[in-house]
Amino acid sequence: MTAVGVVLAAGSGSRFGAAKALVELDGERLVDRAVRVLRQGGCADVLVVAGAVPVRDVDALVVTNVDWPTGMASSLRVGLQSAQRLGDWPRAVLLLVDTPWIGAAAVRRLLEAPAGPAVQASYDGTPAHPVLLARAVWADVIAAASGDQGARVWLRQHPDDVTLVDCTGTGHPRDVDTPADLPPSRP
Repeated sequence: MTAVGVVLAAGSGSRFGAAKALVELDGERLVDRAVRVLRQGGCADVLVVAGAVPVRDVDALVVTNVDWPTGMASSLRVGLQSAQRLGDWPRAVLLLVDTPWIGAAAVRRLLEAPAGPAVQASYDGTPAHPVLLARAVWADVIAAASGDQGARVWLRQHPDDVTLVDCTGTGHPRDVDTPADLPPSRP
């Protein structure tokens, strides 16, 4: 079963001091890293939701969220609505651009899990990213999202529809909020 990957990368990175999509880790922009993880994990295609800064020269279709200042919910809406218009994918895997230590194996595990409305990675028992959503729930997820709360609202409202998949050991869901969250640059 195919899936589209959706990278949420529209924010300005106000706490970081720069748009995180364009920040480099080990010589690779975070946006490129997210696209690579989704592709290597098995996503048939990838959309990047940009906003605060243009995202160019990325191996994905870039869509722009003009409402990015309103929060992650608007980026989720743009990503899923774009996926609906642009393809017949039965599922979408959501990945935040500022979670660079998530590995392709986590995406693969979600895609290999039994089909259901939602599949969410967990690490040591804690739900995190990435998240897989069946197309049948995209409209409901969009409707539930608000402000800086994306799919999390719907996931919490529908725990019986969420399958947790253990992704411990496939990477780490830690996010990048400030420059101090990144390791020092290598010489």
